[in-house]
Amino acid sequence: MRIVISFAALFASIALLQLSSGGIGPLDVLSGIQLGFSNTQIGLLGSAHFLGFFVGCWWAPRLMGSVGHSKAFAAFAAVGAIGAIAHPLAINPLAWAGMRMLTGLCVAGCYTVIEAWMQARLTNSNRGRVMASYRTVDIVASAAAQMLIGALEPASYVSYNILAILCCACFFPLMLTRTVEPETPSAPRLRPIYTALISPLAAAGVIVAGTTSAAFRMVGPIYGQGIGLTSAQIGSFLATVLIGGALAQFPVGWLADKFDRRWVLIGLSVFGIAACGLLVASGGENHSRVFLFALLFGATTFPIFSVSTAHANDFTKTADMVSVNASLLFLYGIGAIFSPLVASILIEFFGPSSLFAFISIAHILLVGFGLWRMSTRPSAATRTRYAYVPRTSFMVGKLLRRRKD
Repeated sequence: MRIVISFAALFASIALLQLSSGGIGPLDVLSGIQLGFSNTQIGLLGSAHFLGFFVGCWWAPRLMGSVGHSKAFAAFAAVGAIGAIAHPLAINPLAWAGMRMLTGLCVAGCYTVIEAWMQARLTNSNRGRVMASYRTVDIVASAAAQMLIGALEPASYVSYNILAILCCACFFPLMLTRTVEPETPSAPRLRPIYTALISPLAAAGVIVAGTTSAAFRMVGPIYGQGIGLTSAQIGSFLATVLIGGALAQFPVGWLADKFDRRWVLIGLSVFGIAACGLLVASGGENHSRVFLFALLFGATTFPIFSVSTAHANDFTKTADMVSVNASLLFLYGIGAIFSPLVASILIEFFGPSSLFAFISIAHILLVGFGLWRMSTRPSAATRTRYAYVPRTSFMVGKLLRRRKD
């Protein structure tokens, strides 16, 4: 317990950051609808967020090396607060896209600093407890952020002020801690082509995971509004998917450690396709069923990133694991950047249910590719232990790697 308490400042900063950044996505969707933005323009905001996130993941380790952890964190958090509070100053989708790039940059940068700080203080004896607490805080805060939009009025200066205040508040726990800053870690080397050659299926899996997660989280509110959900119900709908993904981690991890991970990955995609099909077939008419199918959707699609990462690590040398995990997140970002825009265009022309039709097509391709890969080489002779992998920064691979005390 003392170990967890010693990380309380980092966890408090994470929670406040997640409440701010997690709330701005759905708020932007509802605000954009109220202000007359097209679905395509709203989808562009989601893509801009992940473009900023992608840049932040690359830049943050380098900025830490120049100015240190605390100053880098303060700079990124300030950028996020500016991105939130500036929304009411320019009611224009392109201007908002630029502001969302700032919030994406903030998320990637702040998480990079926090995870680098955690990595310097983790040992084999406390790693499991601290990582479990870290994941719990991140998931709970993310779900709470979705629920927050039920209390925030769309297109309101006050609403964006509240999110900016939360972002500013994440300064305090980290800035006021007495813990001495650790040495700056080296930036992980990105080798996406090498990673894709090591495990083509894992590379495809994380791209599909990025496509699924980003499309749902950034465009899901459009679907919710299109089927008649209230703002509070949309927040609950988004949170239900996250909760489903969190609840599935333990059983999926057990299956991934016991059976061929390629079958687990294919099975998750098959059930994910079924969940998408049920959501499309329901037409959103029965809201209780929509929430039930959303829980199934989250439970079957969100663990795909972690299973894909574990599968890639099975074929990776220990010395290369950090760079491979960073490269997998790079590939995840490729899917995440483009999918919100594509999904929003489809909704513009074919209606809300086309969101899940688009996601199901991505998983159908993954199933086909997975079956083909199984026919080309056997499973790994030895396997790494499954672990839930947060999609937060290129530094996360260092958190998961065990080391000598």
